[in-house]
Amino acid sequence: MNEIIKNIHERRSVRFFYQKPVPRDILQQVLDAGNAAPSGMNSQGWRFAVVESADNRRKLSAITLPKYKSWLAEADQSVKDRRAKVDAIVKDPVYYDAPVVIFVIGVGTVTQDNDCPMVCENMMLAARALGLGSCWVYFGLKALEEEPAREMLGLNNTEKAYGPLLMGYPKEGFFPPPPPKKPAAIKWL
Repeated sequence: MNEIIKNIHERRSVRFFYQKPVPRDILQQVLDAGNAAPSGMNSQGWRFAVVESADNRRKLSAITLPKYKSWLAEADQSVKDRRAKVDAIVKDPVYYDAPVVIFVIGVGTVTQDNDCPMVCENMMLAARALGLGSCWVYFGLKALEEEPAREMLGLNNTEKAYGPLLMGYPKEGFFPPPPPKKPAAIKWL
């Protein structure tokens, strides 16, 4: 199988990481892969906020954790059961104790809602190719509803964050097997 196609099929959402720093040169390769994504009219309307500091990750988590707990309290039992398995292992159920959290920030271009997710996918595929685990976490954006988190990222009112993407070295035994995939619905014309 072609190495690129193989990498696409082997990429997984990883939620358990070793507490080992990711070297900057590897992170730079991931960011460069994101930066190579296509964009409408070649606008390249994004920037990155890379959160490596454990203190800053804790601050983001502290802002988001009450929102997570409130959401979980309202969730149905099957969601609570699935989350309980993960939450029993990690200290931070929002950012999963990941050593790196990357926000892709759209800078106000008309095509950013289409462009920035492609940036994120490029980065997750690059992470996999470089031996890193990654996960796009919806709840991690909830921190940005609060001004201290927006200030930390330097996020102004015309910008919108995507991701965040968690990155790190996957813990042994926690690289999940491929989930079952339904056949693609295709209409050939």
